[in-house]
Amino acid sequence: MLQGENGVRRSSLEMTPFYVMEVMERSAELEREGRSIIHLEVGQPDFPTPQCVVEAAIRAIGAGKTRYTHSLGMIELREAVAEFYSKKYDVSVSPETVVVTSGSSPAMLLAFSALLERGDEVILADPHYACYPNFLRHLDAVSVFVPTTPENGFHLAAEEIVARRSERTKAVILNSPCNPTGTLMPAETIEAIAQTDLTIISDEIYHGLVYEGKEHSILEFTDDAVVINGFSKLYAMTGWRLGYLIVPRHMLRVIQILQQNFFISPNPFVQHGGVAALRDAGEDVERMVRRFDERRQLMVAKLRKMRLPIPAPPAGAFYVWADATTFGMNSLELAEKILAEAGVALAPGIDFGESGRRYLRLSYANSIENIEEGMRRLAGFFTGMKAGSG
Repeated sequence: MLQGENGVRRSSLEMTPFYVMEVMERSAELEREGRSIIHLEVGQPDFPTPQCVVEAAIRAIGAGKTRYTHSLGMIELREAVAEFYSKKYDVSVSPETVVVTSGSSPAMLLAFSALLERGDEVILADPHYACYPNFLRHLDAVSVFVPTTPENGFHLAAEEIVARRSERTKAVILNSPCNPTGTLMPAETIEAIAQTDLTIISDEIYHGLVYEGKEHSILEFTDDAVVINGFSKLYAMTGWRLGYLIVPRHMLRVIQILQQNFFISPNPFVQHGGVAALRDAGEDVERMVRRFDERRQLMVAKLRKMRLPIPAPPAGAFYVWADATTFGMNSLELAEKILAEAGVALAPGIDFGESGRRYLRLSYANSIENIEEGMRRLAGFFTGMKAGSG
């Protein structure tokens, strides 16, 4: 273990903040001071959790389902995940290869811990989900960033992966629909990447939140891959902390042992809620997706009216990736200024990689009314910025 200051692990000292959380926490401070803040920063649905999920969890608590479960998760939920993937993607998933976790972040920790040795390299797109590099840094693995462009939807391409790989390259992380850009990876791109002999880790947490095109699971193209998924986004269950992995059989026992040691087992009554989400919440999800699409179209139209470029329009998730180059400051400074002066909280693009320095990520996981007000405030702020620079 490499030591840093005062005996603290060096990789922990080198970990960068999750800036979107810092923006949210600063927003809460301003709200306590009496400020009105419009929240466009976090990827957290404003909808209530579907009632069928809530009722299933309450019934489970009433029935005394408050003890440890199997370390891999309840067999009922593992079967429901397998059925879901079979119906949605026409793939064969055994419940035995499903591992239920206390959110998708623990799923990442388990998967990366099982796969990676110190110095192993993992290829990921730039921009990317903010926490990937810090998970890898914590394990003393190495992030290999591949700059992406609006022309390819900010996604990796197989030829770029081949060009960047070395003898230490162990895995590739895919994320589609993508956080932060909201773009969707074409099937042929995923298929080409699946044909490399690297381990593919596919973060599918935003599957189901798609408004144009169709999302594809890595399991449609190979069964020798790791899937990360969960309930937070699609089912409005962020605080429930429920996720899962689908893994190759040869990884299962290692991940089980890690789960036993790190987390014991997932929360039992939350798992009962997960079964209800997969089997009974379809109509609720359809309503939420329709509302998200309305918000997406509104936000994109409003930002374009402000002449804020959106190089690759979002087709999924609930984010817009907007280019703020014209304002002449890095995205963190700009986000802080917008929060302080306009009362709008949004995510600085630097959170998502070096190429995000000039971008802002705006979340439309908020009401139409709040998005309208947030866009009004932003328009006034940007008008003032332009006038000041002129």
